[in-house]
Amino acid sequence: MKVFATYNIKGGVGKTATAVNLAYLSALGGARTLVWDLDPQGAATFYFRVKPKVKGGSSKLVRGKRSIDLTIRGTDFSGLDLLPADFSYRHMDLDLERTKRPTKQLARLLLPLALQYDHLILDCPPSISLVSEGVFVAADVLLVPTIPTTLSVRTLTQLHRHLESRTSRRPQMLPFFCMVDRRKALHRQMVAAAADLGMPMMETEIPYSSVVEQMGVRRAPLATFAAGTKAARAFDRLWSEIRERSSL
Repeated sequence: MKVFATYNIKGGVGKTATAVNLAYLSALGGARTLVWDLDPQGAATFYFRVKPKVKGGSSKLVRGKRSIDLTIRGTDFSGLDLLPADFSYRHMDLDLERTKRPTKQLARLLLPLALQYDHLILDCPPSISLVSEGVFVAADVLLVPTIPTTLSVRTLTQLHRHLESRTSRRPQMLPFFCMVDRRKALHRQMVAAAADLGMPMMETEIPYSSVVEQMGVRRAPLATFAAGTKAARAFDRLWSEIRERSSL
């Protein structure tokens, strides 16, 4: 099972849209795919039309008192399942602290799923926390959507330095530009200067598009209602590039 995580220290950069669209494309390609919505806001859960509720909440799930299998829900799409969000996930850091090896607990919880799924996508909350440290251990690939603005690129650099400083296991980091509006000079300049960031950026960029916002209205991935749009085609190219770079 290959574990991906859509992650960024900043919020509002397109993590959930990325997770939902790539998960759908993964399942469409025949891979048994699971999304775990780790964000207590539950946006991915909302998109997939699943109730944001986990019996026993974060505490029982994280401490292994609630089987992770019993928490998984199906979606409207073949081969694509969801481990839904719960508002109690806001306390997940505290729940992890109560385990013996907190940074490795998420990875341990995922072990029973290895034979059931080909791809697992973690949709992560925006923070540097015990949860994110657990994600860094559990994930094989860290997908980092980045808006081409000064502050967003700054947080990408901070994340890169943090991962480089880790002495323990670190995931493969695949950052890419998203919400790119080429009408804006700053966006064009930031994308053009990507080679100066000191880390490899993926070639695919996701354009800014109002159709992505329609995902919240349609509660569905782009490819199901706007497959011919630039944004949908960009996510398709992004998934192809991710597969190539992560040796899928």
